[in-house]
Amino acid sequence: MKWKIFIVAAILAGAAFGYNYYNETVVKPAAVKTYETAKVMRIDLTRTVSATGTVQPRDSVEVSGKVTARIKEILVEENDHVTEGQVVAILDGKDFEAKLDQANFTLTNARQKLERTERLYNIGAKSLQELEDAQYEFDRAKSAVELAEDDVNQTVITAPMDGVVVGEPKTPGTMAVQGNANPTVIMRIADLSEKLVKAKVDETDIGSVKVGERATFTVDAYPDKTFDAYVTKISQTDTANSWDTNSTTSSSSNSSNAVIYYYVTFAAPDAENLLLPAMTARLDIVVGQVRDALCVPIAALKTDAQGVYVERITKDSKGVDVAEKVYVTVGLYGEELVEVTGGNLSAGDDVSTTYEAAEKKSSQQTQRRMGPPPM
Repeated sequence: MKWKIFIVAAILAGAAFGYNYYNETVVKPAAVKTYETAKVMRIDLTRTVSATGTVQPRDSVEVSGKVTARIKEILVEENDHVTEGQVVAILDGKDFEAKLDQANFTLTNARQKLERTERLYNIGAKSLQELEDAQYEFDRAKSAVELAEDDVNQTVITAPMDGVVVGEPKTPGTMAVQGNANPTVIMRIADLSEKLVKAKVDETDIGSVKVGERATFTVDAYPDKTFDAYVTKISQTDTANSWDTNSTTSSSSNSSNAVIYYYVTFAAPDAENLLLPAMTARLDIVVGQVRDALCVPIAALKTDAQGVYVERITKDSKGVDVAEKVYVTVGLYGEELVEVTGGNLSAGDDVSTTYEAAEKKSSQQTQRRMGPPPM
């Protein structure tokens, strides 16, 4: 009899252990879930595109000579204001003056010969051919004088525009070489009354940028000051002209992994004249703005097969967080917030910003949950 009682007790103990094990591992109630939340708010939402550019004068010119000669005098200094037509440098013109004297001497002889031939032709002592030859020699000598005079005049260098001398001009004694390829730059003159910023904008952002849009920027020289600007021009080709497959330059610089940039030009008013050419400008271009927009954090957006939603968090009667899916449509994206243009949300609602990773279940756990409770 005792052994029967022992067997029954063992069976009951095993059943109790199995029941507790099943409850603990399979049907144990889930722990109370908590959420990180943020408020739905109304705010003036702005979207910006960032870019880096360089400060430039609106107009600038390199002053070079049209003849090759040594610089005799420099009549201006760096930072001097000059006006169009003002004499800024003089080249040594001795050689050109000597050539002008020789050309004038040749012209005088040609004129005398022409006059003498005309008189003889009129009395029948010279032929028409001889008269035409004399006229040709006179015309050629006259052209030579005009060219020599122009060379002499070109030794006086004048400013081609109003502006400021930027950088140190060449010093007297320097040989100023003329030419189309690599002429000697005697000085640079720039119109600093207006400034531009020329920036590179990534191809992923260029579609958002439009002429007339506002921007703000800073420069390292004045880190606490913000400058205003607006878009005046958007280049129609990328900075490397990579689309031009016939260009050896673009083909060599193009790569399937290369980032494509486009130049965007900004007008940058500078009443205080603080901006200097070549300063690096860090721009924020305003490409979208909505006043009093209903916004949620971008981190609150989730998606499923039905679309985009947020989880609105409320409290039940016991004060426990309850999540409710609210499907929404979105508009303008900012840096951290996004505009909600449709959906049953109101300012002041709490939405979840908690990130939930997909939960992985082992095959052992799955089998255990599908099986019957242990006996």
